[in-house]
Amino acid sequence: MASEVLIPLESNPDVMNKFLQKLGVPAKWNITDIMGLDPELLVFVPRPVLSVTLLFPVSEAYEEHKKKEEADILSKGQTVSNNLFYMKQNVRNACGTIALVHGVANNTDRIQLSDGILKDFLNEAKPLDPAARGKLFENCAGIVNTHKELALEGQTNTPSAEDPVNHHFITFVHRDGALYELDGNKAFPINHGPTTEDSLLEDAAKVCKEFMARDPTEVRFTVVALTAAD
Repeated sequence: MASEVLIPLESNPDVMNKFLQKLGVPAKWNITDIMGLDPELLVFVPRPVLSVTLLFPVSEAYEEHKKKEEADILSKGQTVSNNLFYMKQNVRNACGTIALVHGVANNTDRIQLSDGILKDFLNEAKPLDPAARGKLFENCAGIVNTHKELALEGQTNTPSAEDPVNHHFITFVHRDGALYELDGNKAFPINHGPTTEDSLLEDAAKVCKEFMARDPTEVRFTVVALTAAD
């Protein structure tokens, strides 16, 4: 059981970039809005793209698909790279921070982290399993306190930590030739098939569209990417 409940992080590139830079991510990499998932809009996203993060409403359709997907994978199996960094979510409303950490953690070969909180956390978490990583995150005061600080910023009214939250962040990354969905509330990472560094954005966009198709009456979806700064 999580020890506390956080105020959720806003899906706001300004807030997210402040958060990442406080944790040691250089300003040459930043979060940018994706204004649409069709090819003619994806061309405006700066390259390279290191990760794609989706914020979506948690609905009955999501929960039903999650159960079916988990059962299918447990039955048929899937390949997961040993180089993939994935952790479970124990802290309520920490999904935005976990999504950002997932994006950075799977790109440390390209992101030169400054010495500090996140670099130390990833070094300690790397040899652990996903559950133990989640526990380590829960007890990482540096990351949790940075989340608390940045959750108070943004353009919308700041909710209470106890207010009901029905949105969830997940991140898509490329690792060893495959597209992975990293959702700390799922039983394991989801392998969505082949991708490359160059096609990550387009392939992740296709999966994001599948999320939207499962809830056709919903409009509360937001997609951002971790990219090279303009």
